[in-house]
Amino acid sequence: MNSRNALPLLATRQPARHPAPTVKAQRLAHLIFERPDPDEAARFLSDFGLTVSHREADTLYLRAAAPSPYCYRIHRAAQARFLGFGLEVRSLDDLKRLARLSGASSIEEIVHPGGGKQVRLLDPSGFRVEAIYGQTPSEPLPHRPALLLNLAEHPRINSTQRPPVAPPEVLRLGHVVMEVAEYQATCAWYTRHLGFIPSDVQVLPDGSPIVAFMRLDLGDAPADHHTLAIAQGFMASYSHSAYELVDADAVGMGQRVMRERGWHHAWGIGRHILGSQIFDYWQDPWGDKHEHYCDGDLFTAVLPTGVHFVSPEAMAQWGPRMPKSFTKPKLSLANLRKLIRNLRRSPDLTLRKLVTLMRMFG
Repeated sequence: MNSRNALPLLATRQPARHPAPTVKAQRLAHLIFERPDPDEAARFLSDFGLTVSHREADTLYLRAAAPSPYCYRIHRAAQARFLGFGLEVRSLDDLKRLARLSGASSIEEIVHPGGGKQVRLLDPSGFRVEAIYGQTPSEPLPHRPALLLNLAEHPRINSTQRPPVAPPEVLRLGHVVMEVAEYQATCAWYTRHLGFIPSDVQVLPDGSPIVAFMRLDLGDAPADHHTLAIAQGFMASYSHSAYELVDADAVGMGQRVMRERGWHHAWGIGRHILGSQIFDYWQDPWGDKHEHYCDGDLFTAVLPTGVHFVSPEAMAQWGPRMPKSFTKPKLSLANLRKLIRNLRRSPDLTLRKLVTLMRMFG
């Protein structure tokens, strides 16, 4: 594997780009959640900066400023759960190729806002992936321009900085991060079938990979440092999703508004190392993390994969230290059963690796 870092690696397979993927996904279109109270979810997400775009009896859709008809879909259900996400592909032929994969649905008409066609897939960890094509875009929503900053040069004369005291306008859905027990198989599935490229891989002291930050392969066009990140965990679970704002003042105003409206802060404000985003994290009513960010890295397809040691210090360049609560798993009897089962059956999850992560992150 090409590397932008000279770290010693063991023989453990690393997440790597596939030479001939089934298709190359083009965009993260939406996330899919189940919630017992969609209205309470909408209250959080509206304060966070999304806009309710469509309502049905048991389904709620929210959107960002981008022209996608929705980026967040909520189904009413007894338990709160993350189901998966949608990825846009380039053509109907892409859908035909995906429909031939084991376990895939046939090509279906989409019943959600924007229409189009889709193929439904399940990744090796059980997350749903909706590959979509032909969705009709909506009109973009207006948003304020980025503030003009007086940095080394001083272009702002006789003008002040007064961003509105209001929920920040989310420009678009940026990325989603998942934890999985079947780490190697899940990473390989996304690189092989959907064309994801590992931008950076974090490894343990013994060289075994623990987190893969993966970007879309858009060729010479720049893509976000990561649209999907996959971390080694003891079971398949949602870690967080991230939403781009126009500038750092929007991130700061978002923190003020979310605090004043009583939402639970998870971590921030700071700047990440891998991806470089200025970030701030908030928990929804069910404890699921949502990130405001701006100023993320953009890579073309030619940049090789970087390899880095994982540690709490590797999470941010500046800002408050990542709290131990940020990576604390949701403990329950059911989750303990999943831990024991996955320790027995997963080739990627070992007691030694689990102890190392617990010592490192508390």
